[in-house]
Amino acid sequence: MNIIGRLTKDAQISTLPSDKQVVNFSVAVNESYRNKQGERVEHTEYFNCAYWLSTNVAKVLIKGTLVELNGRVSARAWIGGDGEPHAALNFHTSKIKLYGGGKRSETVTGGNRNNSAVPANNGTDDLPF
Repeated sequence: MNIIGRLTKDAQISTLPSDKQVVNFSVAVNESYRNKQGERVEHTEYFNCAYWLSTNVAKVLIKGTLVELNGRVSARAWIGGDGEPHAALNFHTSKIKLYGGGKRSETVTGGNRNNSAVPANNGTDDLPF
């Protein structure tokens, strides 16, 4: 599954008791559509993400960065200490592609980084963003 969204805060590295490290971050995915009444509806879904393959990626996963993630999604539900039910969407990330950091995009898979050139906008396309 692929998702595209923006990081809601800087990535953090956690170390488990087994000394295995994981990069944790959160991504907001925006959706916009028109309902039956013709009104525009904006909806944002939040994913808690985990990347286990390399901690080096945490350096570039900063708040506001646009990313495309490949992996699998799972849902988690629990009862909090206050007795209230909670739920979250978790995304187990296997591939990360960064967008927006200038004229390059970067793909991170298994600790390797492949840089590929992305043409600069130069005002020649008609995209609204």
